[in-house]
Amino acid sequence: MIQSMTGYGKATAELSDKKINVEIKSLNSKAMDLSTRIAPLYREKEMVIRNEISKVLERGKVDFCLWIEKKEGTESASPINETLVESYYQQIKSISQHLNIAEPSDWFQTLLRLPDVTSKIETLEVTEEEWEKINECIAEAINQLVNFRKQEGNALEKKFREKIANITHLLEMIAPFEKERVEKIKERIVDTLENTLNTDYDKNRLEQELIYYIEKLDVNEEKQRLNNHLQYFISTLENGNGQGKKLGFIAQEMGREINTLGSKSNHAEMQKIVVQMKDELEQIKEQVLNVM
Repeated sequence: MIQSMTGYGKATAELSDKKINVEIKSLNSKAMDLSTRIAPLYREKEMVIRNEISKVLERGKVDFCLWIEKKEGTESASPINETLVESYYQQIKSISQHLNIAEPSDWFQTLLRLPDVTSKIETLEVTEEEWEKINECIAEAINQLVNFRKQEGNALEKKFREKIANITHLLEMIAPFEKERVEKIKERIVDTLENTLNTDYDKNRLEQELIYYIEKLDVNEEKQRLNNHLQYFISTLENGNGQGKKLGFIAQEMGREINTLGSKSNHAEMQKIVVQMKDELEQIKEQVLNVM
């Protein structure tokens, strides 16, 4: 079964003092394009997380986010950096005296607004037990995204089969017009020679020229190649995951054969059918970009 590159997954892990939230989503992309936002406490594990995601998801524009929610009663006030406050205080007094500028009227408020005075510095280390729970949470979110991709892939496969069946049916509709086309070409040439040019002509030579002309407009090879591409597209669909690029190449080849059919058709009804085939193929091309 093919997979879509569109997916979403979310999971949480409950720890004693906090809740870990993991969210991952993906869209279509030619290669793996992974961006991460990870809580500072777990940033040292970023490469481990990236490797796990890349190994499972393979392709797509992937956004990964891991954040912490503190439980009620576990929040603590950010400590005031007394050493830094004192340093700021001495610097401001020195500058004030040197430049003859009045000192702040509200020292305390002024000092608290300065950078890093009340910043909270994480000094905790991640234990193996804690990381194991978080890793399970990440794996669950990835698994949800993969299941989402499979569901979307199933819908895409149904759409592809429908479109391929439509093109196959349209290809079969061309046959009756091919014989009719030969007769019309012959009538048009004879009419031009007899009525427009008003000249005698060698009927044997006409037949030879007509055969040559019709051979140039013969579309049997194009029909056969297109039919082969249609069958190959379906068999590739059934080969499982990771077929997106291959399906895209097959769709391009189908397009070449359909375009050649259109240029050789020389018949209004055949050209209408070719236009319908192009419409069906364009819908395939749009959706195949989302296949992993």
